[in-house]
Amino acid sequence: MSEAPTPGTRDRLIAAMTDALRRRGLHGIGLTELLAQAGAPKGVLYHHFPGGKTELAVAAIDDVVARMLRGLDALLASTPEPIEAMRRWMAGATGRLSDTGFGAGCPLATVALETTPDDAALRDALALAFATLRERIALALEQHGEPQVQARGIAALVVATYEGGLLQARVAQSIEPITQATDTLLSLLTTRASR
Repeated sequence: MSEAPTPGTRDRLIAAMTDALRRRGLHGIGLTELLAQAGAPKGVLYHHFPGGKTELAVAAIDDVVARMLRGLDALLASTPEPIEAMRRWMAGATGRLSDTGFGAGCPLATVALETTPDDAALRDALALAFATLRERIALALEQHGEPQVQARGIAALVVATYEGGLLQARVAQSIEPITQATDTLLSLLTTRASR
């Protein structure tokens, strides 16, 4: 059995930034600590990310969304009912949050809460991230027969429940807020679909 290749410096930088965003937010970690965590010298950061910490954060956001979509797509492919796939997707995120002792939430929400109007690159990356998630969920619902307008509205509710529920669970140090919100929303959607 062959070993997985050692991640390159760029990948290590993205992984370190993703971990920092999940645990402490963009402004909660300094460059020196981030570079030490990635095992990379300062010059390498600017070689891969000329825009510095912000460009690295955008790359981390893009990477997180790509992984979220791969997980969601796998669930949608293996679960014929999209509402059940959403339940499993949200349960996976809840489990990951709980496994970290509520110390590592979703980096998208963490960064979104700290951005200001001056953080145009981050805001654009986050807006695209959330839109991409909503579009993927809406497409799955449409493919299952949901009209486009309703599919988009449901997708917006699912993403809002996912992000807001994780945020509340992290603060409460309990899965109850996201579990309650997820169960209620998806039960309503299941009931609505069976009419």
